[in-house]
Amino acid sequence: MDILELLKQDARLTAQELAVMTGKTVEEVERVIKQYEQDKVIAGYSAVINWEKAKDDIVIAFIEIRVAPERDRGFEEIAKRIYSYKQVKTCYLMSGSFDIAAIVEGKDLKEVALFVTQKLSTISGVTSTSTHFVLKKYKENELVFEEEEKDQREAIVL
Repeated sequence: MDILELLKQDARLTAQELAVMTGKTVEEVERVIKQYEQDKVIAGYSAVINWEKAKDDIVIAFIEIRVAPERDRGFEEIAKRIYSYKQVKTCYLMSGSFDIAAIVEGKDLKEVALFVTQKLSTISGVTSTSTHFVLKKYKENELVFEEEEKDQREAIVL
């Protein structure tokens, strides 16, 4: 598990760096990572992007979705239809007051709203949706997005 935790913190670590950090040989590290990838324990690698600093316009919304599950298929078929859309970045089966949670991205509020009304809510089995737009991201994947440092100097009044 040491290798997984280290890769979760920084997927750019080399096998050599991981070997030093875990006390394993480079060959052991490479073998373990290859096995994790084959077994889909490591499902992929990605960067955590602070879109506000990248100056790209992107709107993120959390969508609560209530569904009527299909007989003999449960939630699986509806979830598959939902996560098939490129706008859906993450999709979870949930317990509680709604059934599926989806994280959706778009270039602006209108694009996300149109996606929800024209695509998501029209899927057979979807009974209702509730959309929550992200106003500010503070932390993602254990990475804190800190605000720019403010000038802490005292003003001199003459």
